[in-house]
Amino acid sequence: MNQEPRIAVFGAGSIGCHLGGMLAAVTEVTLIGRPAAMAAVERDGLTLTGPGDARRRVRELTTATDAAGAEGADYVLVTVKSADTRAAARELAEHLAPDAVVISFQNGLHNPEVLRAELPGHRVLAGMVPYNVVRSGTAAVHQGSGGALMVEDAPAARPFAAAARACGLNLTLRPDMPAVQAAKLLMNLNNAVNALSGLPLREQLGARAYRACLARCQREALATFRAADIAPARLGPVPPRWTPRVLGLPDALFRRLAAAGLRIDARARSSMWEDLQRGRPTEIDSLQGEVIALAGQHGLSAPANARLVALVREAERAGPGRARPWSGPELLAELGG
Repeated sequence: MNQEPRIAVFGAGSIGCHLGGMLAAVTEVTLIGRPAAMAAVERDGLTLTGPGDARRRVRELTTATDAAGAEGADYVLVTVKSADTRAAARELAEHLAPDAVVISFQNGLHNPEVLRAELPGHRVLAGMVPYNVVRSGTAAVHQGSGGALMVEDAPAARPFAAAARACGLNLTLRPDMPAVQAAKLLMNLNNAVNALSGLPLREQLGARAYRACLARCQREALATFRAADIAPARLGPVPPRWTPRVLGLPDALFRRLAAAGLRIDARARSSMWEDLQRGRPTEIDSLQGEVIALAGQHGLSAPANARLVALVREAERAGPGRARPWSGPELLAELGG
């Protein structure tokens, strides 16, 4: 490409608006999302906030409410929830340019595979967003933690990577994205714990009982990964196999050892918490559900993950903002602690 790539974001929720809003500083971006959300962006522009006092107002955006908005894009970033991936691919299929590259910035392990199956002839790359982004207003999103975006290392990714770095996004090209996705799944098992706690991430992760809940889920996942011959990538200072042990440390010691990983601002919460507040389906099936399904394939069980699925389902049925908050000891007892 001899010019900045044109980018469309399909599924412009919190993550999609964050990525698209940042990239709009250096290239042409179209956000494709729900009519009410896109109308708010058209009216007010998009406000991006981040750790510290970072703040950016973005008006150089095109919005659309259907897949036709992806026509002519060089890159299409897919940021829909995992349950919607197949439908998204089918909607996009008739509108993608022949040489368009699709990048999945989604949770779970299998979204790139689903996109490849539905979009034969198109290059589909795996991507990963390590940090927390939640909606903070009708046309505003807030990044509450840090880390580097990761995208599959391929020649087709390099113009996108250059644009991302030019706008201030920290991005790394990786040759081992399946291992990265497995590591991200281990981290994302906290989404349900955070959502059920009702607390900001920093406060929740600072409490040993909640960390014990996460550690139980991770131990089950790691046992399942070993059975499936999956080796999660090391994305931080602690190897994945040691993380449950670190989570179990006393609060004061944990805070000292995990200081870098806990650089989370006071407003940050998990996307699953946001889903429960807004009455939207969660991604529990692509997080704890992935562990349960994989465990079953290898003759294992994952009871802590299964109980969290049941509790999140109860919270979904309770309605927007009505789910009961669980204390750390209560939740740990539910998981057999």
